[in-house]
Amino acid sequence: MDALDPAYPKLLEAVAFAARAHRHHLRKDGETPYVSHVFRACLTLRHVFGITDVAALTAAVLHDTLEDTTTDYDDLREHFGDQVAGWVAALSKDKTLPEPEREEKYRRTLASAPWQVKACKLADVFDNLHDSAKIRTQGPSKVMRRAREYLDALDAPDLPEPVRRAWDTVNRLLAEMGKGRGQAG
Repeated sequence: MDALDPAYPKLLEAVAFAARAHRHHLRKDGETPYVSHVFRACLTLRHVFGITDVAALTAAVLHDTLEDTTTDYDDLREHFGDQVAGWVAALSKDKTLPEPEREEKYRRTLASAPWQVKACKLADVFDNLHDSAKIRTQGPSKVMRRAREYLDALDAPDLPEPVRRAWDTVNRLLAEMGKGRGQAG
């Protein structure tokens, strides 16, 4: 990413926005500030997946603001524009729906989303899988099951090459974790 890119300041603004929006939230371990997850998703998108699209990086750092904070779509649109706000909305589940219906609708949205949304979701899944590895539970992990469902929804023959590589990376991670837990990938 070129430091002179006019979108760069918006990414930095998004980092601060996400930090404020998630300031009172913790990860499931009860200790880690939640905002570390969205920062890691953005870093994964850039440094693990090699995606440099600044708007996609901005959406990655904001991806949980609609779903998990008091931020609304209009706030995002005002600060980051229609495109990023729309991508974040696509990355957000409708918590007013019962879980099975909510998940089905979410998977359909992901399946038809632009590549930037798919890449952000892959970074989200990648980070959630890494976090779940620290949780020692018996039986199949909900995170791993959901990761498989999301990978299935995100898979498409026309994925751009960087997103295909990201999908393959997450798929390999899931398979490795499944082997470690005695499950099929």
